[in-house]
Amino acid sequence: MIKDNIKNAQAYYNISENLKIGFEWIKNNDLKNMPDGRYEISDKIYANLQSYITKDDAPYEAHRDYIDIQYMVTGEELSGRVDYSECKTVEKYNKEKDIEFLECVREEEFFKIKEGEFFVFFPHDAHKPALKVGENKQVKKVIVKVS
Repeated sequence: MIKDNIKNAQAYYNISENLKIGFEWIKNNDLKNMPDGRYEISDKIYANLQSYITKDDAPYEAHRDYIDIQYMVTGEELSGRVDYSECKTVEKYNKEKDIEFLECVREEEFFKIKEGEFFVFFPHDAHKPALKVGENKQVKKVIVKVS
């Protein structure tokens, strides 16, 4: 997992060309004024822009085919993170949606993300996103899926 501000995204460009393309897409679009929806960036990268109310709780999830760049456009939330090896499957992996839901047996670590910040979750990062900070509030976030 990586947590940082979008101003520092170039520090991670050397991880992969697709990750660089995803960060550049975030930086070069007016996400606050774009409508929610799916945006095709390339044949190996797409983005889901979504507005929602943060939650009291959520299941852990993990992905096998994609890395998540989760960028907070407006608002703030908490995300839990545990290594995938410390979890057990509660909902079998769905290849079409590239998602598996998990229950984690280790003490959870939570990280706050606020406007202008991002997480990068790799396949070994089981994560529990969209959790409230204090009260449930409206947020806008983009999840760039990088193959």
